[in-house]
Amino acid sequence: MNAAVRAVVRMGIYVGAKVYFIHEGYQGMVDGGDNIKEATWESVSSMLQVGGTVIGSARCKEFRTHEGRLKAAHNLVQRNITNLCVIGGDGSLTGANLFREEWSGLLDELLQQGLIDEEAAQRNSALHIVGMVGSIDNDFCGTDMTIGTDSALHRIIEVVDAIMTTAQSHQRTFVLEVMGRHCGYLALVSALACGADWVFIPEMPPEDGWEDSMCQKLSESRSRGSRLNIIIVAEGAIDRQGQPITSDFVKDLVVRCLGFDTRVTILGHVQRGGTPSAFDRILASRMGVEAVLALLEASANTPACVVSLVGNQAVRLPLMECVQMTQEVQKAMDEKKFDEAVRLRVYYMCVCVCVTAAVCHPQSSFNVAVMNVGAPAAGMNAAVRSAVRVGITEGHKMFAVNDGFEGFYKGQIKEIKWGDVGGWTGQGGSLLGTKRRWLSLLQAYVGLLELSSARDKYNEFCVPMVMVPATVSNNIPGSDLSIGSDTALNAITDTCDRIKQSASGTKRRVFIIETMGGYCGYLATVGGLAAGADTVYIYEEPFDIRDLQANVEHLTQKMKTSIQRGLVLRNENCNENFTTDFIYQLYTEEGRGVFDCRKNILGHMQQGGAPSPFDRNFGTKVAAKAMQWITRTLKDSYKGGRVFANSEETACLLGMRRRAMVFQPVSQLRDETDFVHRIPKEQWWLKLRPLMKILAKYKTSYDVSDSGQLEHVTRVRPKESNTSSAI
Repeated sequence: MNAAVRAVVRMGIYVGAKVYFIHEGYQGMVDGGDNIKEATWESVSSMLQVGGTVIGSARCKEFRTHEGRLKAAHNLVQRNITNLCVIGGDGSLTGANLFREEWSGLLDELLQQGLIDEEAAQRNSALHIVGMVGSIDNDFCGTDMTIGTDSALHRIIEVVDAIMTTAQSHQRTFVLEVMGRHCGYLALVSALACGADWVFIPEMPPEDGWEDSMCQKLSESRSRGSRLNIIIVAEGAIDRQGQPITSDFVKDLVVRCLGFDTRVTILGHVQRGGTPSAFDRILASRMGVEAVLALLEASANTPACVVSLVGNQAVRLPLMECVQMTQEVQKAMDEKKFDEAVRLRVYYMCVCVCVTAAVCHPQSSFNVAVMNVGAPAAGMNAAVRSAVRVGITEGHKMFAVNDGFEGFYKGQIKEIKWGDVGGWTGQGGSLLGTKRRWLSLLQAYVGLLELSSARDKYNEFCVPMVMVPATVSNNIPGSDLSIGSDTALNAITDTCDRIKQSASGTKRRVFIIETMGGYCGYLATVGGLAAGADTVYIYEEPFDIRDLQANVEHLTQKMKTSIQRGLVLRNENCNENFTTDFIYQLYTEEGRGVFDCRKNILGHMQQGGAPSPFDRNFGTKVAAKAMQWITRTLKDSYKGGRVFANSEETACLLGMRRRAMVFQPVSQLRDETDFVHRIPKEQWWLKLRPLMKILAKYKTSYDVSDSGQLEHVTRVRPKESNTSSAI
């Protein structure tokens, strides 16, 4: 939430508005006084890395009454506040909409009571409201992710990863209870991310007799050599009769029926706390800026809207349409219409459950191979596990290729079975190996181009081929996001947080930090946005000595304020002459007497570590989707007792393009690629650079052509190329 507050304040000041904090939520609005204070640029410094909300939040019964809303209106009119940015759940946003609808009537009452004059009523005649959803449960319809959800997943996965080590050592079963009274998002996604054996969520109660099915599944898992079992229970989990399924009940069942050593862990409010993840900081920053733009463009007839995320794009949706759809989910569950509840939760429920539960299918005659190519990226193992298990579920015989293309031509290929990929989701790097000596440019992408173009010479290559982008640099054409880049961003953000904290007792210090990425400035730019950098140098945006001098002067001015700390990020290949050492020495010399400098090269720590929840689930989902495409394409190209696929549509890259996952022929992506510098010719994240500069107090222009327009809530996602269902 703090990243959203920071973005709203700084964007508001940037466009010339007077911005106010309302402390303690609606209670502060009703009470007025010192609860409503003008915000300054410096007052939102050092907020990015702080969890919770520094301006406070409180439940307010008084605001639910007409008298309470009248007091709140009076307090706003006294300060000429006519635009409200509300960050909260559906209850907070519904209250804001009611407040807006009553606004003119409240002004009339205040006028009649003599609390305001005619001029004040005219000046404040319209109240505009824009909402951002802050909820760790991700229970608001209309957005793929709410602010706080990804950070909560980080807390859950940290605990699960820690528990799995002790569970494996002692051959234990752990039952973990996570939040989600009415929404099973955290339970379902964390189950996918850790490879849980069983999961209980409110929207999808298990079939009657689930007790025997679950115990049989756990028993089979142990008989295959597994030393642990993980069961995830959402706090609101129920059975088909609406009776609660508690973690203690599940534990007692396992002990009674199987005799396994079983423990219960209830995560509770630890899920709400801690440092926000990189994803949440970036999401909140983008939404905060979009909210200010929406308020500026609002007219008296514009309905209250909520800023949402669909795919990788910010959109504006009518607030009450989203609230009504969210309420429909609860109504469907209350009426035990669980299929309807699942349909309404389509934004997260349509994931491949066969990844965690073996389903018997007739054997096909197809053999399918999986391999990792290029530099290792966190999340690759989750993708391999997903591809293998979905492939087995589809009836294929699955093979693993070790050491990328080098292992491919050396024949390092062996069959891989269901149990062979157990426990892979939480492991970083690539367990299959990714030797990259054979290729030098965009490894897997160029390799797939070469294989598909060689089909005229070698019939053996006339088979379906699909690539899932996995690279920390996020430099693959045809996809906004790549497996591994989120983990790298979190490594950068965590390190920057620690570095900034190290300066808390040392005034006037500037840190120069070098990130990975080759010629692609994604990690530096988006990491800079998440960490609150003052300047970011990248290859895609050329700079000269005058720019460097201007940046030094900007930091010199900053040191005269209460924020006496600077953060500069440099992409490793941004300029062959302006090296990290050169920039460090320049800043040191030019800042002499004003600030001192330190430098850090993050190096390969950005490639290592356990995968983030986002990368685990992104890898799981895209690999499952790719395997389903492989299955369809194999069937379509099977003629005369053999597979023959030589059209360009049968050699694809599966990528996130704005709102949808799309299969694109790799041959069609040639024109979008700068092969010399290994980057796409057009990169969506470059539009975030002006935003990053604005939040760092640079004067720059901000392109609003790509800002969201008011749309309507849709229950069916945009159609995706060559696919039957949305992720």
